[in-house]
Formats: sequence, structure tokens, C-alpha cells
Amino acid sequence: MNRTLTVRLSGYCALTMAALLLGGCAAPGKLTSNPVDPMEGFNRAVFAFNDGIDQAALKPIAKGYDAVAPLPVKTGIANFFGNIADVFIGVNNLLQGKVRDAAGDGGRVVVNSTIGILGLIDFASDFGLEKHDEDFGQTFGRWGAGPGAYVVVPLFGPRDVRDTAGLVLDSVADPVADMHNVPARNTLLVTRIVSDRAALLPAEKVIEEAALDKYSYIRDGYLQRRRSLVYDGSPPRNDDE
Repeated sequence: MNRTLTVRLSGYCALTMAALLLGGCAAPGKLTSNPVDPMEGFNRAVFAFNDGIDQAALKPIAKGYDAVAPLPVKTGIANFFGNIADVFIGVNNLLQGKVRDAAGDGGRVVVNSTIGILGLIDFASDFGLEKHDEDFGQTFGRWGAGPGAYVVVPLFGPRDVRDTAGLVLDSVADPVADMHNVPARNTLLVTRIVSDRAALLPAEKVIEEAALDKYSYIRDGYLQRRRSLVYDGSPPRNDDE
């Protein structure tokens, strides 16, 4: 069952990329003036689709969770999934040649998985072990791969071509999605999605108040943030990608 899920996730990402490419080719005359977003017409349609699902289902659930769950519970759940993520953050730091950071990530997993009760309590941060943010998309960027065009992936949201390729590996390597116990796996996946969505509620409020065009605001913010992450907060002044 776990390998079946992996194949489905990989197949979904591959089909998504094909759809994005076909969508870009199918509508060459629609909103293509932005060089970083040549498929803007297609992307806006997918963005509206994702936003409709979010507003109708995911956001209300996340708001209910945020209102009902006590703060220690929400913090513990976020810490638990953050501890799982630290494993692959460490892998990506190692692949990027940042051995010291990778060692710190490994230390975080050991500390939080033991005295932190499977990651529910983040003692590692109290001990001075810094939390990092790395994924396979950033690793590809460190290896020299350019970001490519901006794309909005159905259900997954903003990406660029490089990050969409990274999404395939992130999905395949996800230990939660690869669990044998189907009920436990589905429960954990839904819990993680709701927890992550609830964490975005404050940022969404800022976007709604500040953005005249929500799509453009999210696109520009995403691309700037990802560029900063690839270069660890110090991107080169001249973008030759």
C-alpha cells in the first residue's frame, strides 16, 4: 500500500507538470507579459480553483481547529510534524554541502524524539539547535538549477518548475504518506494539513488587507521568499537565472 501511494503521488506530480505545460501552450495570448509567469492565464484559473476549495472547506476547518484546540495542543502537533520534517531538512542540508547544519538537524531529531516525547516538545530549540527550512527544491537551486516559470499546481498551490520537481521527491520521501497503516496515515495527513493551514491564518489576513490583486501578491511574495531561501537569505544582487 505504501508503494502504491508513492507511485500515485509521483504520477500526480508528473501529470500536473504535463498539464501545466499544455496549459501554457494552449493559451499563449492570455496574460503572458510577465516573463516569470508566462502561463498567467492558466495559473490564475488554477489559483481560483484552489482558492475556491480552500474557502469552502479547508479554511473553515482550520479556523474551527484554531478556535477550539488549546494552544499547547496546537504547538505540540506543529512540533511533532516539524520533528519529522527535520529528518529531511537534514538530508537536504547534507546534499547542499552544509554539513554543520545537517548535524544540527540530526541533533534536533535525537533530542526532540527522546526527551521531547516524539517531537511534541521542542527542547532542541531551547538547547540552541537552530530550526532550518530546506527542501529538495532548494537543493536543486543550490546545485545550479534555475527556477523556471512560475506555476500554480492544483491543490498544492504556488510553485515554480524547479520546486514542482522538488515536490515529487518531497512527496516520495514523506514518511507520513508512506505509512502502512492506512487509517493512521490518513489521520496524520489530514491533521498535518489542518495544522499547516491554521498556521497561515494570520498571514492570510495581512494578504487580504494589503493586496489589491491577491494572485499577484502571493506570486511575487512566493518567488522572493524562495529565492531568499535558496541563497540562505543573501541572494546575489544580479539575478542571472
